[in-house]
Amino acid sequence: MLDEIRHAAARQRVARSVRRMTLDCRRLLSEKGELGGMALARDLIDRLETLEDEQLDGFFDFLAADLSPDPQAVLKAAQAYADAPGAATLVPLTRLAEPPRQELFRRLNRMPGGTAAVLRLRRALLRALPRKPELAAIEADLLHLLNSWFNPGFLQKRRVDWNAPAQLLEKIIHHEAVHTIDGWDDLRRRLQPDRRCFAFFHPQLPDEPLIFVEVALLPEMPGAIAPLIDKASTPLAPDRFRVAAFYSISNCEPGLRGVSLGNFLIKTVATQLQRELPRLKSFCTLSPIPGFAVWLLAEPDFTTLPGMKKGGVAELEAARELLRKLCDGDLGALQGHAVHDKLGEPGSAALRLLCGAYLTLLSTTPQGDPVARFHLDNGARLERLNPRGNMSAKGLRQSFGLMVNYVYDLAKVEASHAKFRQGEVARSRAITTPG
Repeated sequence: MLDEIRHAAARQRVARSVRRMTLDCRRLLSEKGELGGMALARDLIDRLETLEDEQLDGFFDFLAADLSPDPQAVLKAAQAYADAPGAATLVPLTRLAEPPRQELFRRLNRMPGGTAAVLRLRRALLRALPRKPELAAIEADLLHLLNSWFNPGFLQKRRVDWNAPAQLLEKIIHHEAVHTIDGWDDLRRRLQPDRRCFAFFHPQLPDEPLIFVEVALLPEMPGAIAPLIDKASTPLAPDRFRVAAFYSISNCEPGLRGVSLGNFLIKTVATQLQRELPRLKSFCTLSPIPGFAVWLLAEPDFTTLPGMKKGGVAELEAARELLRKLCDGDLGALQGHAVHDKLGEPGSAALRLLCGAYLTLLSTTPQGDPVARFHLDNGARLERLNPRGNMSAKGLRQSFGLMVNYVYDLAKVEASHAKFRQGEVARSRAITTPG
């Protein structure tokens, strides 16, 4: 009984807080004086930070229901524009069609702490969307605004080295999403002269990395991840640098999901390294293939692959059957270490053929591997598949140990990007495909 009373009291406090916030939002939107608006915005930002995700539901409902465009006003303005197209009718239509909540977000963003508050709001919104799809219009508004506020032209690219503040280095360790950093010794090795780390920062969030990329400077294109992240390895001399390999890229801010930052970061880092180290001859990645194992274990029907011919289907089916035989009937065994020792070159070739088909035929579709889609749409070329490239538990689980190199030829990235958008994957001759 006492717990019920406490929960009821807590719900009432949240409801009162949300009601006050909604009233303040209306006042902020109607405020003409800058000083009054600043005080209201600061108060809203402070209260947004105190509410848990589930406590924001009422606020999201208010944004969706009360701060959407007036349908009748929009219809009337649209009819006026249809009857007499021109600036005199287009400007009012554009103004009326914009949801008032966009102006609310802009006014919050102008205040110290406002950018962080809007990102926190979007993080909560993204978590709420699966159970409240009716909030999708708010998500569209926030994504639209964040794409403008986090335009790469507004961001600051900084190299992160061992002399960076400890708080920043801790965040790099925490946010590394591809290859876990095993403590300070591991991080220090990744920041040695033959390793680089670059991050984007926003002026309103100067101590918060938004996204960072890790680069290895090497004599040749790498085929396995273990040597690159071996914290006991010896740094290479600068005169041996010929290849810059991007081996990890991590997003640090979930509130920026869908805002494209990684492609621009890779290209600007490559351009900077080319100027700084003229000996560098190529820029590549050593990338995971996180969707490959799931795809193959789902027993895909190869006849449904885009552009697949009858002969190619037979090749893929033969490759799959060979692997099944080598795995004693269970393809899932490829996610363990033991079976890889007996695959031999025929099994390895079968694995490369199947993965080549997966990357070249599906990457331009929504079913494609997300990492492949990112790099190929960014203008990279599919260069080489590397069996046993990542024999960690994660690498085996995701792609049976395979990794892939994508090459960024800075003179051809635009052409490769255009080909990808037309449904074609730029690839080297080393990528074996069926048919």
